Amino acid sequence: MQEGLLETAIEAARRAGEIQLRGLRDERRIEFKGEIDLVTEVDRACERTILEILKGRFPQHDVITEESPMPLSGSPYRWIVDPLDGTVNYAHRYPVFAVSIALELEGRLLLGVVYDPTRGELFWAMRGKGAYLNGEPLRVSDTDELTRALLVTGFPYDIRRSPVNNLDHFQNLILRAQAVRRDGCASLDLCYVAMGRFDGFWELKLRPWDVAAGTIIVEEAGGRVTDFDGRPVDIYQLEIAASNGLIHKEMLEVLRRGRRPTTESGNSPR
Repeated sequence: MQEGLLETAIEAARRAGEIQLRGLRDERRIEFKGEIDLVTEVDRACERTILEILKGRFPQHDVITEESPMPLSGSPYRWIVDPLDGTVNYAHRYPVFAVSIALELEGRLLLGVVYDPTRGELFWAMRGKGAYLNGEPLRVSDTDELTRALLVTGFPYDIRRSPVNNLDHFQNLILRAQAVRRDGCASLDLCYVAMGRFDGFWELKLRPWDVAAGTIIVEEAGGRVTDFDGRPVDIYQLEIAASNGLIHKEMLEVLRRGRRPTTESGNSPR
């Protein structure tokens, strides 16, 4: 394995976080990619910085990132980057956003880094080496009943057009769990499951850069991440359920009752 992979990801995440903090109070130019899906110049500035660092250190590695599609060479190493997860929050100065960087080796997640610059919280994990927050080990919660669980979710950008919009799952689970939150930043939602701030998370129609880093962080913290049928999660598909493991079966029983995306509408770049 090449040396310096984790250190490079952490450096890139911190540099992008600095850009986010500097731009938070400035006037910003906002462009709409869809009816409610937007991008700012800070997204692009963060992406440029991350790509300069990753490609500068590992020029042979492939990279997939939210804002700039890049050709894939077939390298066994693939970086998966969300330079600013929570762009809508950022555009409204709501301080829940993050940088998310993950690395796959031969199709398997190897490491993940998520950095929240507003709280100075750096989450990271490497396969087989555990998950950490600012150097301290992470562990999922011990909540063992759905009725006592605090869950978190989000809604897809096509919520106004598609009946597969998570509203039915939200209704079903809010009546079963202690409470459900919606913060608009999937990478942090997953990290909060890993550290026990949340007991479970689910969402539909996310992209690989939304969930890659958070997935390995949850797994290395002792949690479970699957699709709604309980199969190991595929970050290139459209369902994800993450939990402390203890409430996972109950969550999936509820999630199977709602509308689900079709597998042929997956978002794999392969």
